[in-house]
Amino acid sequence: MSFFARLFLLLACYFAAAPGLVSAAVPGSTAPQRSECPVLDAADTQARMAIMHYVCFHQTSPGDRAHSATRPDELPGDFKWTPSRGHELVFTQTSSVYWVRLNLRNNGSERRLWYLNLNYPLLDEVTFWQGDGPGDVVVTGDQQPFHSRAIDYRYFLLPIILDSGETRTVTMRIQSSGALNIPLRLETPAELIAESNQLAITHGLFFGAVLVLAIFNLLLLFSSGTLYYLHNALYMLAMGLFLFAMGGFANQYFWPESPEFANIFIPLTLVLCTLAMTLFGRSFLEVEKYTLADKTLNAIIWICAGFIGLTLTLPYSQAILFNTALGLATIFILSIIAVSRWRQGYQPAKWYVLAWMVMAAGSLIYASAAFGYLTDFLARESLMQVAIGGQIILLNYAMVQRWQLLSDKLLEVEQAARSDLEYRVHERTAQLRSTMRELENANRKLATLSLNDPLTGLYNRRHMDNVLPELCAEARRTGQPFTIALVDADHFKVINDTWGHGFGDTCLQLIASTLTRHMKRPRDITIRFGGEEFALLLPGTDTVGAQKVCETLLQDLQTTTVNGPDGKSAHLTLSAGIASLLPDEDQQALFERADSALYEAKARGRNQTIIAGI
Repeated sequence: MSFFARLFLLLACYFAAAPGLVSAAVPGSTAPQRSECPVLDAADTQARMAIMHYVCFHQTSPGDRAHSATRPDELPGDFKWTPSRGHELVFTQTSSVYWVRLNLRNNGSERRLWYLNLNYPLLDEVTFWQGDGPGDVVVTGDQQPFHSRAIDYRYFLLPIILDSGETRTVTMRIQSSGALNIPLRLETPAELIAESNQLAITHGLFFGAVLVLAIFNLLLLFSSGTLYYLHNALYMLAMGLFLFAMGGFANQYFWPESPEFANIFIPLTLVLCTLAMTLFGRSFLEVEKYTLADKTLNAIIWICAGFIGLTLTLPYSQAILFNTALGLATIFILSIIAVSRWRQGYQPAKWYVLAWMVMAAGSLIYASAAFGYLTDFLARESLMQVAIGGQIILLNYAMVQRWQLLSDKLLEVEQAARSDLEYRVHERTAQLRSTMRELENANRKLATLSLNDPLTGLYNRRHMDNVLPELCAEARRTGQPFTIALVDADHFKVINDTWGHGFGDTCLQLIASTLTRHMKRPRDITIRFGGEEFALLLPGTDTVGAQKVCETLLQDLQTTTVNGPDGKSAHLTLSAGIASLLPDEDQQALFERADSALYEAKARGRNQTIIAGI
């Protein structure tokens, strides 16, 4: 118990210190300085990726003239913009209004469309201006009906069309009763679609798995009559609905015309989740009646019931804060009770404790991002999904352990039972083991799907994010070289535009098989991390060896002819950028150097290999 007490004290200190950490990280924590906002070249991909270096903002407190302004032309003459200097705009709970400005210019040779993506769905009021006309203003937010958005999407999208050489200023007025995250991206339609597809696959797998496991627990309830299966199913459904609402899906699909209820739904599902996990913990841990643990859990159940009523009456900002605190406190209390049961010899409690340790870590990080103490809410959302997935696996394994204990007790009864009872017990035990094997197989299949690209069969970006830090650490530890090569298909858009995406997929599969054929060593890893973008991870290989591999596969693919659907020949070429790990260099810097070398290969005419400089 002393370990969990220290952990809870550490979490409390973290939340107390976090606001200071965030204010130090965001330039808006100091007095704003007069500065002209730089102009972002929308046609420049690297400039778009560094959009936060071009964003300016201003915080206005209640009582300021700019706080009550509803249009940019109402801002006072001495209004000062503060450059974000590359920092994400993340603020804890505040009553301030934030004005954000971005200057855009199309230095390309043709008229093009981009989307300004504000990918945080929980903002009360968001207004975009990109001109003086009535159609140049978008008033939206999760306090508005969903159809108020410019694009039918869970995040806030603003379409921006710029003629060649045209410059335009985009101004935003943002206000929210909760934490305020303003993660901005400027994306082409293709980039937006690719990102949306990737998120759709990730969320589909996660929410689909949660739903399937919840239904599975209900089936186990009907077949076994064990009540904690119902509580586990309710917990998974409530947690899934909470994340569904936090991700903006509920507002988009459930109540697009009821923004008030969409906001209430978030803290409501959170307190229902706390109630369900309390019920599950009490039944699974077999807490004896009238003990201190039983009285504590009963008190939490009644508190949850009271919080349900408070959630329907309190403002969102207060309800989400109270319910989050209740949820974290409940996790802490359940963990203490589980440790106590473990020490009493109840072995399934060990896996229950591990499951809630994973959940506590994920919940802390996710709550920190949701309340504005951490940046990159989208990454924290994915981390929370991973934490819940790990917790569900551990809880199901704990249930297997519990069933194992029950099986041992049944075996003792079998010895004195009649033959027909013995047959029934064996039959039911066999059914249970078969069901658990199917569940384990399903979990393994889900793990495989999450790490492999379905089109090419190669590993995907998620696997690269997992293995790249390990390979870098191994190289630093052993002193062996480690090289990464980023490979990109040249003029691949022309292939898609000429013969269609179906033939483009065929070409991607051909490229993948070519890469795989040239990766001969068992430890070499081939990854597809983008549309036509691939990565070669080469442990124990220096730049010379990596260059030989890349030039060989570039020559191989260049001499390969593919016939399109119309019978015409298509020639594929690749460009490659190579970088070897330097001393004291992290994986992000290594990847960026290889990416820069790839861009240089593209700029020099493509179909060549460039080695990154130091």
